[in-house]
Amino acid sequence: MRNCIKQIVAALVLSLLPVLANAQGPVSEVRGGIYSHDIDFVSFNREDGVDLNAEVLFEAPDILQSLWSPRPHVGATVNTEGNTSFYYGGFTWEWDFLDNYFVDANLGGALHDGRNVTDDPDRKSMGSDVLFRLGAALGYRLNENYNISLQVEHYSNAGTGAANEGLDTLGLRVGYRF
Repeated sequence: MRNCIKQIVAALVLSLLPVLANAQGPVSEVRGGIYSHDIDFVSFNREDGVDLNAEVLFEAPDILQSLWSPRPHVGATVNTEGNTSFYYGGFTWEWDFLDNYFVDANLGGALHDGRNVTDDPDRKSMGSDVLFRLGAALGYRLNENYNISLQVEHYSNAGTGAANEGLDTLGLRVGYRF
């Protein structure tokens, strides 16, 4: 059963990435920032380093209106110490509140260059080449184009692999909306 779920998730992620990369609409925003790698949030800390993040968000295609118009995104969170890095795609839902504040929710899949199973005490056992990616952000719009946000990300195979240590990141990003 686990292998079947892994294959379904892998097929979905791999089929989704080209769609997201070509985007159903034009680029609507770019974001980038610096993260703390492998924090103690949902998982436990084992890997070190700082992560650099870059993400491109596209305009929500009309077909996604029934799902509250999430924006497709592609991105990468790369570890500067050679530990696990992630390459991801998915959808971002964004809600405005108060004057210039917003919250984001992210859902998608990711590929990684880390270890699936390891006995190394300084590395994570991710358990699968393909992972789920969940994220959330609290942000503030500085003006019509620029924003800053505090982003948290969780990567996990959701129990579909033999190992599932998961990995969390937390960081600050700057965004530019076109």
